Amino acid sequence: MKTAISALALATALFAGAASAADLPSHKAPPPYIPPPPIMTWTGFYAGLNVGGGFQDSSSSNVWGWGGGGGGGRAGIVGGGQIGYNFQLTPMFVAGAEADFQGTSIGSGGNGNNYGWLLGFGGPVDTARINWFGTVRGRLGVTLLSPQLLVYGTGGFAYGEVQRNGWLLGNNSAVQTGWTAGGGAEWMFLPNWSVKAEYLYTQLSGTGNNNNWGWLFNPGWGLNSTNNRTRFHTVRAGVNYHFNFGSPAPVLAKY
Repeated sequence: MKTAISALALATALFAGAASAADLPSHKAPPPYIPPPPIMTWTGFYAGLNVGGGFQDSSSSNVWGWGGGGGGGRAGIVGGGQIGYNFQLTPMFVAGAEADFQGTSIGSGGNGNNYGWLLGFGGPVDTARINWFGTVRGRLGVTLLSPQLLVYGTGGFAYGEVQRNGWLLGNNSAVQTGWTAGGGAEWMFLPNWSVKAEYLYTQLSGTGNNNNWGWLFNPGWGLNSTNNRTRFHTVRAGVNYHFNFGSPAPVLAKY
C-alpha cells in the first residue's frame, strides 16, 4: 500500500514539474535584422550629357544694331554637358544650381552677308552663327506627382561666341553675354540615374566695346556693341548621374 502511494506521489510531482516547464518563456533566436530601403532624395551632386536642337529668334538685331529678323528661324544642333547640385528643401520642394557648356550649329545654314546686296553678294539675310554657349543657372522645382518626378523652372547667366559675316572683309566674331530662362522636367528612373527634357530662351548681347578698333578691323561694325542682340531657343534631352542618391534610414540603438 505504501509503495502504491509513493508511486502516485512521484507521478504527481513529475506532472506538475512538466507543466511548470511548459509555462517558461522561449529562448528562440530573434529574426535577422533587415535594414529599410534608402530614402528617396534629390540632394547631391550630379553630372551628365545632353543633345537637342535650337533656332534663332526672329527679333535678333543685326550687326548694325537695327532690328532685322530676316534670318530668324535658322535651326541647328545643340549638344554638350552639365554639372550641378540639388538640395531637397522639403519632400515637395527642391532647389539647386547648374552649369552647362554647349557646342552648336545654330545659324550655320544662313549666308550671313549682312546687307551684302549693296555689293551684289545676295539678299539682306540677317543671320548669326552661335558657335558655342554656356549658362550658369539656378533651379527651383516641385515633386507634385511623384518623388521621382521633378518639374522645375530655371534661369541665370549666359555667354557664347557669336559669328557673323562682314560685308566687306569677311567673318568676324565676339563673345557676348546675357541671360537665359526656361524650365523642364527630370525623372529619377533608377537609383543614381535620371533623364530630363529642358527648354531655354537665351539672349546674348555685346559688351559695349568693339575689339581691336572695331570700326577699322571689325568689318561687322558693332558686333560687340550692346545694341546687337542674339536671341535663340533650345530644346534638349539629357541624362544625369547622381553621385549620392539616397541615404540610409536612421537605425535605433538596441538595448
